Order: sequence, then C-alpha cells, then structure tokens
Amino acid sequence: MSIKTKLLGLTAVVISSFIFSAQAAELVVGGKGYTEQLLLASMTEQLLADRGYDVEKLDGMGSMVLRKAQLNKQVDMYWEYTGTSLRNYHKIKDKMSKQQAYDTVKKLDLQQGLVWLNPSKANNTYALAIRNDDPNLTDIKSLSDMAAMIRDGKRLKFATDILFPVLQDGLKPFQKTYGFKFKRLDVKKMEAGLTYQALKLKDVDIALVYSTDGRIGAFNFRILKDDKSFFPDYSIVPVIRKDTLAKHPKIGELLNQLSAKLNDQSISNLNAQVDVDKKSIENVAAVFLKKQGLI
Repeated sequence: MSIKTKLLGLTAVVISSFIFSAQAAELVVGGKGYTEQLLLASMTEQLLADRGYDVEKLDGMGSMVLRKAQLNKQVDMYWEYTGTSLRNYHKIKDKMSKQQAYDTVKKLDLQQGLVWLNPSKANNTYALAIRNDDPNLTDIKSLSDMAAMIRDGKRLKFATDILFPVLQDGLKPFQKTYGFKFKRLDVKKMEAGLTYQALKLKDVDIALVYSTDGRIGAFNFRILKDDKSFFPDYSIVPVIRKDTLAKHPKIGELLNQLSAKLNDQSISNLNAQVDVDKKSIENVAAVFLKKQGLI
C-alpha cells in the first residue's frame, strides 16, 4: 500500500470518527476549513448553545465533503455561498443577478431537502485589488480603468492563484469581457494566500483576492470595481436541512438574526482579527455575538 493510500485511508477514518462523535449531539453545525467558515461555524455553535440547544461543531471540511455530509444527514446546518452551490453543485454557469442566483439555488436545494434561509449582505467573490499607496495607480477605480491602462501599453504585474487562469470562467473570459490582455510574463501564478503578500511587498501591481478577506483592509488594499459584473455573486447564506428546521423552527429565526448582522465589512473585520491580529476563532466569534446582542 502506498503512503498516499495510507494517508487517504487515515483521513477517512478521522473524518468518520469525527462525524460519529458529532452525531451524539442533537444538532450538528458544519463548516469548511478556512478562517471565514471557521468563524461562521463557531458563531452558529455558540449562538445555539447559548439558547439551550445540544450542539456539536464539525468544521475544517472541504466543500464537497461538507455538502455530502449535509445531504446524508450527518450535518444539520452550515453557511454556503450562492455561487458555490450554483456552479459546483448544480453545474449552472449562466450569469445571474444576486437575487436570481439565490432564488435558483434555494429552489433547487429545496428539492433535496435543504432550506436556504435569509441571505446576508456579505459577498465573498473574486476581486482584483491594488495598493492604496501606489502612486502609479491613483486614478484607477474600476476594472475598466485598469483594462484601458493596459491597452494603452502599461505593463502591470498580476498575482493570481493557480486555479483562476485555467477555469472556463476564469482569466481568459475575464480578459475578453474587459477587452484587454495581460502580458504572459506579467501573470504570476501562486498559492491563493500568497497573492496578498506579493501585493503588499510590491512584487506585483494587482492581485486576485477574495472580497471579504481581512487582509484587504489590514494591508491598505483597494478593490477595483467590477463595473461589467464579471465575477459571480457568492452571497453567504445559512443552509439547514428541512427536517431539522421543521423540528426546531426557532433555529431559522436565530440564524436569520445572525445573517442580518453580516456584511462585507463585518466579515472582513472578523477575518482580520484572526488572520492579522492572530486572535482565536472562538474568542472573535463570541465577542461579535455579544456586541450584536445575540448572546
């Protein structure tokens, strides 16, 4: 047996054991494996526990694993993104407005026993950012401004994650939409988290980022307006199993209350407290809930 096979087997055992232990609780809150999702899972767990529910948290999972866990009734609720559900789970690539995307995934997932509650005002989509203190880009406000500058012959170095250049709805159609093209040598591919550091250190002029990442504000970056609405909407929404909601209808009200407190700025600030200030997930989540009067 190869080392890779052994590791995969060990991972499956660990996940299975985690799910088994979580099932001892009446309610299981799921979450993916990055800061924003860990915060959302922790806030949900603490909110429900404060109201007397027997709840267990099962986070640190990949999107597809978490989705399957919810469909298989191993997870009761977690926070999902409209764009992720639309594109990854339902394979729909059509361009839609924010409301259309939400309405579509809500309808399709209800057929699978999942209820999309009220969407938050937070939208964690792709974005392009520049440094606020870059004297060469002071007048750039939008992606159209950037495209015009490049068409006029300006060379701008662009940091991107490894995936974006090869996606069918990634770099090539993005450049086509805005009518420009980066020079091949100006596209710097790297791990997603390194794009922020590359921009901060002035190794590049523009970086692909996630719009609610806390490092955007902390590093004094500015997001360029997507004035042609190329990037899809990734609204953050609590999703709960229909049978769980029927059994515990007040949970829907609680999650909607929390959802109403979330927007791009609040999520970005929460992410920054963890990723930049190095505070604990649990403490940041608890302080936010208390400040919002939720616990």
